[in-house]
This record gives sequence, C-alpha cells and structure tokens, in this order.
Amino acid sequence: MAGIKELDQLLASMHPALIDGDWVFCTVSGALSEYIALNPRATFQEEEGMTLLVSKSAADQAGLNYEGVYKQITLTVHSSLDAVGLTAAVANKLADNGISANVIAAYYHDHIFVQAEKADPALAALQEFVQS
Repeated sequence: MAGIKELDQLLASMHPALIDGDWVFCTVSGALSEYIALNPRATFQEEEGMTLLVSKSAADQAGLNYEGVYKQITLTVHSSLDAVGLTAAVANKLADNGISANVIAAYYHDHIFVQAEKADPALAALQEFVQS
C-alpha cells in the first residue's frame, strides 16, 4: 500500500502516539558495528562523527555523553516519503508551542523526538490537527 501524499489527509488522520521510553542523541567515532549492541533506534553518519539515537539507559550503561532526554511521538499514518508539507506543519505547530521537533522519517511513519518534559504538551498540540 502506498503512503498518503495529500497534506490535509495526512494531518486529519495521523493520530500521534506517545511511545514509552527515554531517548538520547549521542555522537561517537568508529564503525556502527562497535555500537550495535546498544540497539540504536536510528543512526546517521555525519562528517564530524556518527549520531546514535539510543535509549537513555543504554547510553548511561555505555558511558556515552548526551545533552538532553527526548520522548518519541509517532504520527500513526502511513505517510509517503514524497509527501510535501507534513514535516513543516508539524515543526511549525510545535514551534508555536515552544517545542523543538527532531524528525525522523521512516518508510511507514514519521517520528518526532521532543524534549521529555514537553512530551505531553507536544502530543496535545499535534492532536489539534485531528480535531480541526
């Protein structure tokens, strides 16, 4: 089944869900194989180093440094990777509420990582799209 591309349809049917767990972004050097035991939720190789998105507990156990703790909100709608405007709409809605949006687009869904202490207000703000 192909993902939805139409922005109004995406926003009206996305039903954001707060996922259990505390997540942190860490930067490391070396190969991914050195960190696979941490079971990263996501990785991205940058010129400065590899970014790992791992559970807070895994980062703590491995002695990795991080700056903040985040919660995951999944937009439970099958969005197309070619959809235009979803990331902007979500980021703007959260920005209007003083909340940063760290977005990861995957094949089926978009996942927003927000400051842990702002997870409930972020979820409420995103649910406004469905109620409109």
